[in-house]
Order: sequence, then structure tokens, then C-alpha cells
Amino acid sequence: MKIGQLAKVVGIEIQTLRYYESQGLLSKPMRLENGYRDYPVSTVSSLNFIKKAKLVGFTLKEIKDLLAIQVTKDEHTCQEVKHFTQAKLHEISHKITELLAIKSALKKIHASCCGGNETAAHCSILSALEN
Repeated sequence: MKIGQLAKVVGIEIQTLRYYESQGLLSKPMRLENGYRDYPVSTVSSLNFIKKAKLVGFTLKEIKDLLAIQVTKDEHTCQEVKHFTQAKLHEISHKITELLAIKSALKKIHASCCGGNETAAHCSILSALEN
């Protein structure tokens, strides 16, 4: 399958396919006599795996590690795979905590501003950000 066909089937850009290949997420495909990449049909499954893993927040490095486990499933345990989701859940929980703190701080400085037509010379939001 040529790169354009593969990109269309999976719904990603050709540049993304090339990038995934350069990062080792996809095996280098065979080349046809004319130099075109010839991807096996199984690449569709790998790309769908990558898309779904990205959708739930895994980084490309984490996806590469998960793909390596997927290729040799019989040599790994579910515990090893679950470690990835546990670490990601911990990371996401930490980010949510940080975002809630940011939201609280923004609400506080937003509420302190009168929002009137006065000049911003004495704007409480600018003062809060400055100090």
C-alpha cells in the first residue's frame, strides 16, 4: 500500500506517517522499484493503535514502548501494560489538580476587577499579575 493510500485509509497526513516512521513507531516499509514506500496492510492496525493511544494521552515515546510490548505480547504481562495506564492516570490527576488551582486563581483575579470603562491604570487584574 502506497503512503498516500495508507494516509487516506487511516485518516492522517502523509507527513505524520513519515514522522512516525522516522521515530521508530512504524517499521521501515519495503521500497518499490520506483522508490515508493510499500506498506503492508498490517500497518493500518499499527496506525489505529497509535491514534487511539494518542487519544487517551500517551506520548509517542510511551506509544513506542507499548507497540514494542504489543509485538511480543507473549513475553510480557498485563501488569507491565497496566503500569503504563497507572502512570498516565497519575500524571493526568496531577495536571487536573494544577489546572483547578489555575482556575481558582483566575476566578479570584477576575472577580476582583470591576470591568468598567475606567483606564487600566489601576486594574486589579494587572496589579495581581504584576505583584
